[in-house]
Amino acid sequence: MNTTANKGKRLLAVFAHPDDESFICGGTLAKYAREGVEITLVSATRGDMGRRMGNPPYLNRETMAAAREIELNEACGHLGVKRLIFLDIRDKTVEFVEEESLITRIAALIEELQPDVVLTFHEVLGGHPDHCAIGKATTAAFQRTGQRGSLYFISFGDAMARPERFGYTLREIARIDVHAHLEAKLAAFRAHRCQTEIDEWVWLPDQEALTRFGRYEYFMKWDRAVATGVREDLF
Repeated sequence: MNTTANKGKRLLAVFAHPDDESFICGGTLAKYAREGVEITLVSATRGDMGRRMGNPPYLNRETMAAAREIELNEACGHLGVKRLIFLDIRDKTVEFVEEESLITRIAALIEELQPDVVLTFHEVLGGHPDHCAIGKATTAAFQRTGQRGSLYFISFGDAMARPERFGYTLREIARIDVHAHLEAKLAAFRAHRCQTEIDEWVWLPDQEALTRFGRYEYFMKWDRAVATGVREDLF
């Protein structure tokens, strides 16, 4: 594969919390950063309502946001994400933000960056209400700005290896081989220390911890009408 084919292209990832980028699609972000793609990450919140506060706990509601900002910046360094933007929405309240205002903010970013690929959550399959809300707003913003480039929804683990359970078919899925970038993904996991200290497997010796990751990360195509088969590249 030509690892320079995507050099200079742009990817915009719009997620809800610090750690979404690492835990869900860190391998893909690391892969494309290595290939020269310019990646901008948007986090709607600073994760200030996260239930995990370190192990043993050393954070509280007053210190959580600042700590998670530091952790996210470190994770971005491991993944190769060059630009990080916070929307400064309070954690667990994205669904209650005035929708038109949120769509307008995201649309302005799309207009500014002109990304070739946009990643976000599916508005139903995202799970967490914050995930679904930011996904819905980003999808609306993408449509509003003329649908330039491609929009994909991120998915959890290998759930979309068998997408029929979720109303999708394999022809509507992109499967990205991230096996060469799992070390960067693990480093990003560990950067989110307050969220992962309780997970013993994350802190096992590298070769043991790396076995917990799958070879592929899966993405659902927004434009299902032009789906032509399983893609191995988002661009």
